[in-house]
Amino acid sequence: MTRILTDEQLDYSDVLFQPKRTTLNSRSEADVLREYAFRWYPKTLKACGIMAANMATTGTFEMNDALEKFNAITCLHKHYTAEQLVAYFKKPHPLTFICTGLKDNKDNLFKLLGENPHIDKLCVDIANGYIPNLLKFVKELRTRFPHILLMAGNVVTGDMTQDLILSGADIVKAGIGPGSVCITRSQTGVGRPQLSTVLEVSDAAHGVGGMICADGGCTGPGDVAKAFGAGADFVMLGGMLAGTDEAAGKRVERLVQTDFFEPDGKTLKTEKRLFKEFYGMSSQLAQQKHFGGMAKYRTTEGREKLIPYTGPVAHVMEDILGGVRSTMSYIGATKLKYIPKCTTFYRVNRQLNTVFANMKDID
Repeated sequence: MTRILTDEQLDYSDVLFQPKRTTLNSRSEADVLREYAFRWYPKTLKACGIMAANMATTGTFEMNDALEKFNAITCLHKHYTAEQLVAYFKKPHPLTFICTGLKDNKDNLFKLLGENPHIDKLCVDIANGYIPNLLKFVKELRTRFPHILLMAGNVVTGDMTQDLILSGADIVKAGIGPGSVCITRSQTGVGRPQLSTVLEVSDAAHGVGGMICADGGCTGPGDVAKAFGAGADFVMLGGMLAGTDEAAGKRVERLVQTDFFEPDGKTLKTEKRLFKEFYGMSSQLAQQKHFGGMAKYRTTEGREKLIPYTGPVAHVMEDILGGVRSTMSYIGATKLKYIPKCTTFYRVNRQLNTVFANMKDID
């Protein structure tokens, strides 16, 4: 029988942090690095918790080289060849994941991992983390390669989160449909608002000694902080990094017309701006570029868009980490791992005091 779950489901835009007394006199005192210890992986990592998504545009070697300077993580896209990965990992990359799906050649993956034990971080990424073959594959990987740090997903509920962790995953990737180039919700009717997802999934993961990565839905540093506040151990970003030099999308120039709506009226501005191409990995473009075209049995669940060009990713990371530090100074969290303990959210119906209309491409 069909049921309707009536519990309120919230996104990042539905809440704001409540400020609290703090011992921090400056945001510079906030420690945004965390020492991570995992259920299965035998080593520890020191990182800021930010991950570049394993998308063709953001999961690049160039992105990883830049993010390592911030102790941030990159999930490399799965379209690099084994030869390219082996060559790249001749230098140590202690925070870098390689990526696979369920349909990729398993023997080639096992050979790569077996012959290169220093490549020890793997993301198993599929859109529907509820299929039985994902659990089966996670168990097989944990049995064959007990030394690896294993992340798997995506899911939005606590039950499957715990199943994946108990089967051998260290980190579960959480989110169905929140990304800016994901149209799963409109195409399938499946999904869940991301803040509620993170709240439930993190609680479930931590209960069995696992961790979660909040994947998608962040539009600014405040959303990243909210993800940490809701219990995420890691926050994966795509669109926020896709406009940078290190992203693989093509740079294009467009003449745009922007309406700015302010409390005292509207102003109109026309100018040339730079953008970079960004596309979802289930988009028609991605299927054509990386998979030989769209299979007849499926529909596209992604789209292509232009992201404003933002220059070096270092500038974006400084902005994100600056925002997180500022959040920490407002709520009294001296360390990154303390953010959830210091978080109280206000439920709001409006979080911004200025609204901007969409940019119009008139080129």
